[in-house]
Amino acid sequence: MSRPSHHDQALPLRGARSAILAALLLASGCIGNLGDSSGAEPGDKPGTEPGVENPTPGAPLACKDGVVYPGRAPLRRLTRVEYNNTVRDLLGDTTDPAFSLPSEDVGNGFGNDADTLSVSSLLAEQLGTVAEGVAQRATATPEALAKLAPCARNVAGADEQACARTIIEKLAPLAYRRPLAAGEAEELLALYGVGRTDATFATGVATMIQALLQSPDFLYRIEWGTPDPERPQLRRPTGDEMATRLSYLLWGTMPDEQLRMAAQAGELSTKEGVRKHAERMLDDDRSRPTIRFFFDNLLPISSLADLERNAEAFPTFSRTIGSLMREETQRFLEHEIFEGTGSWASILTASYTFMNERLAAFYGVSGVKGDEFQKVELDTTQRLGLLTQAGVMAGTTHSNNTNPVVRGSFVLQKLMCIPIPLPTGDILEKVKPPDPYSGATARDRFSQHSKDKACAGCHQFMDPVGFAFENYDAVGLYRTTENDVVIDPSGTVPGTLGDVSGPIELVQKLAASEEVQHCFAKRWSEFAYGLTLRKEDQCTEQAVTTAFEASGYNVKQLLIDLTQTDAFHYLASGQE
Repeated sequence: MSRPSHHDQALPLRGARSAILAALLLASGCIGNLGDSSGAEPGDKPGTEPGVENPTPGAPLACKDGVVYPGRAPLRRLTRVEYNNTVRDLLGDTTDPAFSLPSEDVGNGFGNDADTLSVSSLLAEQLGTVAEGVAQRATATPEALAKLAPCARNVAGADEQACARTIIEKLAPLAYRRPLAAGEAEELLALYGVGRTDATFATGVATMIQALLQSPDFLYRIEWGTPDPERPQLRRPTGDEMATRLSYLLWGTMPDEQLRMAAQAGELSTKEGVRKHAERMLDDDRSRPTIRFFFDNLLPISSLADLERNAEAFPTFSRTIGSLMREETQRFLEHEIFEGTGSWASILTASYTFMNERLAAFYGVSGVKGDEFQKVELDTTQRLGLLTQAGVMAGTTHSNNTNPVVRGSFVLQKLMCIPIPLPTGDILEKVKPPDPYSGATARDRFSQHSKDKACAGCHQFMDPVGFAFENYDAVGLYRTTENDVVIDPSGTVPGTLGDVSGPIELVQKLAASEEVQHCFAKRWSEFAYGLTLRKEDQCTEQAVTTAFEASGYNVKQLLIDLTQTDAFHYLASGQE
């Protein structure tokens, strides 16, 4: 009887899997305490060396010129998107296997908050299942094996061990994003041997790949750093660790060959060298998905293709229109950032958008032909910039009726960084949308919020902002009346921005607001550094917002400047 194919049997790694699961849990619970991935030794304490300040958790800092503020560097696990991108570039697997894993906690709003990316025993088991599937696909055919190494296509028994080593020496450094340490290749070769016993060469290779993809060195971005010769109290990321920081920030995946070579050549040891490669990477189309991902999470557009509306009330809307709305926003952002003025203010006040023929017909715009998206000038008495696009307005509406609370909350929390506490206790029991027949307009229906003292504390800020968007219905189409009653779109923005006459003046005031600009920089900082900024991160936040202001609030330059901070270039020793 012939030996079974490795596709007819479970990968023989069950004994090793329990050890891998334990390693994952250890990484989640223990590696994360190793000085916040700083390379600090147990017992190290923050020093008082001149020019270096290690923040005390929760304590504000007086940020000084010429002083290094490394900020926090928590251990970061690959997100589902990063995992998918990495196995795509490592093994050519385009099945997005990690989307079968549970969604990440929202955390900082982007799903990559290191403080929330723990690993439960269940998730560790699921990661094993995903790794098994990836490994099987990578070794499914002679053609697939040949992609790992040419020797693997038709390898003979006597040559199998050497070919397996060739695959390991190629794959493992890429998976670990660093050169292999002494003995690591032999460990993986031993796992290959476990899988090869009583099975096929392909099964042995698949066993090794499965183990590789469950290693903490693959799943986590572990940083030990190297001492800074000028400031011994601090550590800098090694060249390979800096390459990893750059690549996952700008491309959401493992470093490419050019970046790995730069790391080995010492080109990433200075801010100038990092800037040079950051500029190259931003000019590469591989940066576009990262920017799309950021805005998919900052804006309420990611689920537009699943949006449902009453067909009788909104006969021209469909899920297809919802998906086109999302593409409109992303095309517009990409054009403005890479080809247009490129500032956050210009994005908020642009006099154009992008449409194809079908979306233009939905908007009631004539003269647009074909399926390709094209630049279209707006009627700026009705729409201006990002926030008045139909997708943003529809995405902030959760039913067939507009809700100024949701729209106002979006502006305050996402764009102005003004936290709105969730209602609790007795107040929570009162939270429910008003009866849609209790008033002719949303302003009438939601007026109770300002009258109820228990609700007014928050709604006095949210509702007036939302009222300014009432010219847009539940699918984002412009209107001047609701139930035959003329809409009053006047509103008020908290702070110094004051009263607005409607949506156009609202977006103009938001675009001119320093608070809005700084909030945008903060959102990018949290996404880029994989954390929620705290008081002890205020010097990092200040450095980013200062650079953003100096650039004229240019978005592309902001991404470059995020690679130039102390937080990006240092690991603080002795952090708790």
